[in-house]
Amino acid sequence: MEPKKMSTTRMRKMKADGVPISMVTAYDYTSAKLAEEAGVDVILVGDSLGNVVQGQESTLPVTLDEMIYHTKMVTRAVSAPFVVSDMPFMTYHGSVDQSLHNVGRLMREGLCKAVKMEGGTEIAHTVDAVVKAGVPVMGHIGLTPQSVYQIGGYKIQGKTGASARKLLDDAKALEQAGAFAVVVELVTDEIAEEITKAVSIPTIGIGAGVHCDGQVLVFHDLLQYASPVFPKKFVKAYANIGDAIRNGIAQYVQEVKSRSFPAQEHSFHADLELAGHLYGGKSPDND
Repeated sequence: MEPKKMSTTRMRKMKADGVPISMVTAYDYTSAKLAEEAGVDVILVGDSLGNVVQGQESTLPVTLDEMIYHTKMVTRAVSAPFVVSDMPFMTYHGSVDQSLHNVGRLMREGLCKAVKMEGGTEIAHTVDAVVKAGVPVMGHIGLTPQSVYQIGGYKIQGKTGASARKLLDDAKALEQAGAFAVVVELVTDEIAEEITKAVSIPTIGIGAGVHCDGQVLVFHDLLQYASPVFPKKFVKAYANIGDAIRNGIAQYVQEVKSRSFPAQEHSFHADLELAGHLYGGKSPDND
């Protein structure tokens, strides 16, 4: 049986029933295919590709065309997971018309099921317009990587009363604007729990403790697909494919250098008649 397709309606029911939502990032056909086969509920084509795929210092250089390119590869690979794609930096902060145009491109060309936007009360009017245009929107509050320079770095959010109130206001504003879910990033466990209780839409945590309705991790982080690996407190590594890849390539290089690869079982041979024609009437075995 094919797995049942995930939807915004199913995610709301999962929250109501207390069933956690699993979400992971993917940026290409193969990683998305593997994520689907592993049973993930939601795939995020994150602008984190700027960091883990492009080697950028932040997500800010990622363009709309690049997000469309990577989203197309992911949506081509999967059928059951719900695919959400990030709206990149400054593509939804201008006029509503321009924001709708950019969202339309990502949906139409990337074929994702929803878009994700960073921010709270300050983007609620845009979220409202996009939702009214028929596009599901996932919010993102707490540590918002597109604002990392304004925030002053990758800092834990919700550690003061004012910060906690702002986070609650942001979550409620996104809910009221029609967002179907909200990512809560690098927020104290206690505040993330309060946010989860305060809104009817699912909360998806990353570095936000155990009380969110779901969890998301970056593909490269949870599999240690990086060099070098920078451990993060909120990440649990479930495999070390970086070492596996490095070791596999190193063995290949050694076997090429020692001429043990390719071996006979990796080679192809002509029949005797063709070999005789190529070698002037002699088989190469007779040389």
